[in-house]
Amino acid sequence: MLGRSDATLNRHGIRIGTAEIYRSLATLPEVDDSLIVNLDLPHGKFFMPLFVKLKEGLVLDEAISERIRATLRREYSPRHVPDRIYQVAAVPFTLTGKKMEVPVRKILMGVAPEEGRESRCGGESTGVGLFHRLCAHAEKDYSLS
Repeated sequence: MLGRSDATLNRHGIRIGTAEIYRSLATLPEVDDSLIVNLDLPHGKFFMPLFVKLKEGLVLDEAISERIRATLRREYSPRHVPDRIYQVAAVPFTLTGKKMEVPVRKILMGVAPEEGRESRCGGESTGVGLFHRLCAHAEKDYSLS
């Protein structure tokens, strides 16, 4: 398992390092960058969205989505396959160059960024603002109740 321990995904008892996902997706010519999080939901449920920034001019379609799913399934396991794939314009990074996995997970779980330390490095310039907008649309994909 590769990746920082604070960004380790635990999905149905399988520990997944986010670096595993990123390394596999880096081999796909369509994918420019990516970010994945796992949301622990009530009643032992999970929702694992994958956010991809595609090469310029590409639009996420079923063919690209299936290529992403097939790559992760083949190289790792079905547990590594995201529940939903979203195209984003940018992947947010901290000032030190780390992907903002934990702040994005908190945003998607409904925690306002000003309540955590990510408010110091967030904002539109790092791409976090787009996750606030996306959160409203993503809520229909999973239920927090």
